[in-house]
Amino acid sequence: MGIYFTVLSSGSTGNATVIQHGGTSLMIDAGLSAKRLEALFLEREISGTELDGILVTHEHSDHIKGLGAMSRKYNLPIYANTNTWAALEKSVGAIPEENRRVFETGEQHDFGSLRVESFGISHDAAEPVGYTFDDGSEKLSVATDLGYMSDKVRDAIADSDVLVLEANHDVELLRMGRYPWNTKRRILSDIGHLSNEAAGAALSELMNGRIKRTYLAHLSRDHNMMDLAKMTVREAMESRGCFYKDHEFKLCDTYYDRPTPWDRVGEP
Repeated sequence: MGIYFTVLSSGSTGNATVIQHGGTSLMIDAGLSAKRLEALFLEREISGTELDGILVTHEHSDHIKGLGAMSRKYNLPIYANTNTWAALEKSVGAIPEENRRVFETGEQHDFGSLRVESFGISHDAAEPVGYTFDDGSEKLSVATDLGYMSDKVRDAIADSDVLVLEANHDVELLRMGRYPWNTKRRILSDIGHLSNEAAGAALSELMNGRIKRTYLAHLSRDHNMMDLAKMTVREAMESRGCFYKDHEFKLCDTYYDRPTPWDRVGEP
């Protein structure tokens, strides 16, 4: 059967990813307008009617902008932990009780034969999480908006075949950029965003022969570029003795304005 996914959009302007497995279709976050999400669906030949639910990582607007509208239009259950539900209540509008699903941090939920587990991350939100998707033979992990790679996050995603991992900013570009210092300090902090260098350092500890691809995600449009992110991540890995050939491991692009191609997690 296999796990398939596409990152519909990734970045500070909006985030959404669709995962499919057999007859199950789930979306992580709905950080763009419903109209924009539907346009991205069309590019990947899917429809909101196919979704079985939306998993929420945290309540920031670039992750929930279209959440309420999508849920109401397609009668979709929303899955989030108790603290995240409390933080997003005013932003999503009225959601029928049957579509308000509590998915506490660290819990596992089965959607058909696909097991989904949430894990806590460090970010300036009520109770932010990432997710892993496992069918017993393939595993996909999504970890963005994390200030640092904690041991718990590393353990949760260590045996993945494919990762979607944050590489938000180049530290020097951010320091020289136009943001106020308070904003820069938040981004650089342990409750901010993972830098290119930090993403590379984390990957060097995760390379165990199983991980085949990592999608670099949530790139800042002001303080990063995909080519720079890839170069810095690779250099950070190599500086820690982690060398690889392109046929063994790939760093893959994500985009803020278009979806990635469908990817089968178990494929080489």
